[in-house]
Amino acid sequence: MTKVAVLDDWQNVARSSADWTELQSQAEVVFFTDAFADEDDATSRLAGFDVVMAMRERTAFPASLVRRLPDLKLFNLSGKRAGSVDMNALRARGVTICTAGGGDNGANTAELALLLMLAAARGLPRADAAIRAGGFQAGTLPGFELDGKVLGLVGLGRLGRRMARYGAALGMQVVAWSRNLTPELAAERGGAICVPLDALLEQADVVSLHMVLSDSTRGLIGAAQLARMKPGAILVNTSRGPLVDEAALIATLRAGRLIAALDVYDREPLPQDHPFRGLPNTVLTPHLGYVTQATMREFHQQGIENVLAFLRGAPIRVLHPEIR
Repeated sequence: MTKVAVLDDWQNVARSSADWTELQSQAEVVFFTDAFADEDDATSRLAGFDVVMAMRERTAFPASLVRRLPDLKLFNLSGKRAGSVDMNALRARGVTICTAGGGDNGANTAELALLLMLAAARGLPRADAAIRAGGFQAGTLPGFELDGKVLGLVGLGRLGRRMARYGAALGMQVVAWSRNLTPELAAERGGAICVPLDALLEQADVVSLHMVLSDSTRGLIGAAQLARMKPGAILVNTSRGPLVDEAALIATLRAGRLIAALDVYDREPLPQDHPFRGLPNTVLTPHLGYVTQATMREFHQQGIENVLAFLRGAPIRVLHPEIR
């Protein structure tokens, strides 16, 4: 019988997000609710599986792992882009790649970025912790209102445009930068003002990142860029951890210069002993940007459809090489 591995179900919601009955009648379906310790662990636990249903940016699939899974025939991925998955290595082994959940409009991640910005501005984590510890205002610090402040958007695409509208609704002045952004395009996309990156960092009270991770954007925000930001400013990252030089950010936070509101990290799950966990000037969420009930339903239901179609010999939603 075909063996199907449903990976990365870290919140244990895959079973309840879709109807697995038909697929389970045709295949052995195994749900993995914990992260693999390393590549050896992944190789051992995925041995013999014909199908992998993976969540993007959770389990990495480099060429070295792909080579160690000779039975793999179908790789189903949530979304069309995953920097941690070697698509070429999969294709070279003759593995069919299908995608699910391509209809996301960005509201889920943009709303989380808004939430992180608000939580950081008002010191919500400390306030919540004080209440839960039996206290009240002791140990908390006054936050600041966002009305009249400057929101700097690094990237003004699908998500950045939403954040621009949110910022304007809060009474913020919105400035934006990306390599190909023009003043006309910035004005059209949420009424933002196009400025150079250095000027954005110097002016903004909140800097929110909305860029795709690539060779050209990796480490885009490094020590020099962090040093340009206003003391006490907020850095929001719901895009990808490696957009920011992690070591530089940790040093900046330890110095108390900035507040970081983060949903993404260089390594996920975040290691138990990671410095971010112990820094008081952080707001941390576990990569929840795209994780909503509606998105999970779409990902898993379409994934099931993809596997069933593959088993019938007529794959659907196939990711072809020209799509990056």
